Amino acid sequence: MSTKPVRVKEGVGPSLNRERVIAAALEIIDTEGLDAFSIRGLAQNLGVYPTAIYWYVPSRNAVLAGVVAEVLNNVTPEQDDVWTEWLRALFRNFRRQVRRHPNVAPLIGAQLVSNSSIDFQMIDCILAKLEGAGFRGESLRHAYNTVITTMGSFVTHELAPRPSETAENWQEELRATIHSVDPDNYPTISRHLPHLENRAFIVRWQNGVDVPLDGSFEFFIDAVLRGLLQVSRESEAAEAGRAKH
Repeated sequence: MSTKPVRVKEGVGPSLNRERVIAAALEIIDTEGLDAFSIRGLAQNLGVYPTAIYWYVPSRNAVLAGVVAEVLNNVTPEQDDVWTEWLRALFRNFRRQVRRHPNVAPLIGAQLVSNSSIDFQMIDCILAKLEGAGFRGESLRHAYNTVITTMGSFVTHELAPRPSETAENWQEELRATIHSVDPDNYPTISRHLPHLENRAFIVRWQNGVDVPLDGSFEFFIDAVLRGLLQVSRESEAAEAGRAKH
């Protein structure tokens, strides 16, 4: 016997609220993938009519923004470290959270809907750390954009979704293509392929869910932080020079 969805009114009982809607949406995306998510499917999962969803979350985009906010909850480090180490902790926290929900990765950075879930605390903390490091004006904006890009770009590439159809055949075909590289035409690729295959972007057939790129991630954030530190030192030196004159 089938059970019809129950129409729920706002404020009537604890059966439905915004938190439950977002949690159910995240569960669907975790288990079925982002492409499979729909408001109709979400309503069916919750046992309500689709219109009931909109009493708590106004649109599909708002649901997805809420999912992003839930996944990235508490990524901001609490410890008051040196700014470079605070940023390192931020990058690691972000990656750890997204790796717990890899199907959400395409929503982060690649789609502006994620901007609807603005974490003002995180933004303020990042700006405060960069300001304390000596960045001002345009350089502060550039440094902030660098931090945000660093936080999201590696992880979204690492966890790029696999094809939902014929995934195993696709993996075998790509693996064969990579191994068929002609050493006469592409000698450098051929020489380094044993170190790259399935562990480097483009020349891999599995994503970071199955083959995490831990070492490359640490190398990446270390390179970014060294660059920001160098720019900060150069800015301080230039400021000191102007003060003398």
